[in-house]
Amino acid sequence: MASKSSTKDIITLRGSTAIVSEFFGYAANSILYNRGVYPEESFGRVKKYGLPLLLSQDEGVKTFIANLNTQLSEWLESGKLQRIVLVIMSKATNEVFERWNFSIETDKEVVEKGVSREKSDKEIMREIQAIMRQIASSITYLPCLDEPCIFDVLAYTDMDVAVPFTWTESDPKLIENPQMVKLHSFDTKIHKVDTLVSYKNDEWDEQ
Repeated sequence: MASKSSTKDIITLRGSTAIVSEFFGYAANSILYNRGVYPEESFGRVKKYGLPLLLSQDEGVKTFIANLNTQLSEWLESGKLQRIVLVIMSKATNEVFERWNFSIETDKEVVEKGVSREKSDKEIMREIQAIMRQIASSITYLPCLDEPCIFDVLAYTDMDVAVPFTWTESDPKLIENPQMVKLHSFDTKIHKVDTLVSYKNDEWDEQ
């Protein structure tokens, strides 16, 4: 009788860091496209995670996300990053409409002892695929953003992390009485990423 086994890949701290920081770059681009923060024609199509995705061709956005990923990689590899939040706000008033929360749990043993973990690359990709599909379908469950918007990124780190020169201390940019939708998560066995979007509930304003 033939036996079947699923292939496990060795996941190192550096490898996991690369997976998570790259995911955030693609997720941020997908959110900016699907929520209409930048015009459709400013995005180019690529294939990633077995899916057609869109990346901003705006030089300012490309530079921002590239610099962001460099900083996230440093924090992820040191086990200091707790959460990343992409905030969508009104361009005119800075009122916060949406907060895309990416909470990160880190295997501290890997950071402290340099051990590796095992998980199939394909399984990780399938988990990321599920999140990207939910972001792409966000237009079906989030209110329409009917005014020009801007975005910002907040990073929540351990208290002993110094604020980098290019970052500033910020208020949490919270939404009063938000609605929340929990999305899928993915786990490299070193970093687990849980995703949640909270948004302004306009129904309360209409009552």
